[in-house]
This record gives sequence, C-alpha cells and structure tokens, in this order.
Amino acid sequence: MSSGVREVIEEFEQLSESDKEYVAEIIQKQMIELKREEIFNRSREARSNMDKEHTSIGTAGELLQDLEK
Repeated sequence: MSSGVREVIEEFEQLSESDKEYVAEIIQKQMIELKREEIFNRSREARSNMDKEHTSIGTAGELLQDLEK
C-alpha cells in the first residue's frame, strides 16, 4: 500500500460517521462511472473491430466449428 493511500485511510478514520458515509457514496459513484467508461471503451473497440471485419457473426454452433478448424 502506498503512503498516499495510507494517509487517505488515516484521514478517513478521523471523519465523523456522516462524513464517512458521504465519502463512501462519492467513491461508489466514481467507481460506477469508471466502470461505465470501461464498458464504453470496450464497446468502441468492439465496434472498431466489427468495422474492420476482425470479427465474425454466427451461432454458437458455428463458433465451435470455427474453433475446431
């Protein structure tokens, strides 16, 4: 654990219960936003791969057949 993280935790421990709840809510919302950005970036990459025809579309059976080749 870095010293910066340790300092944040020590400061957090000094907060009142209501402030701790507020900080936890903010962190949770930031994590949700981070995950949204990751999903967006993955979808953009998938779209790019489709546009470049680096992907194929088919059924699960067709996928298994392709994997066996």
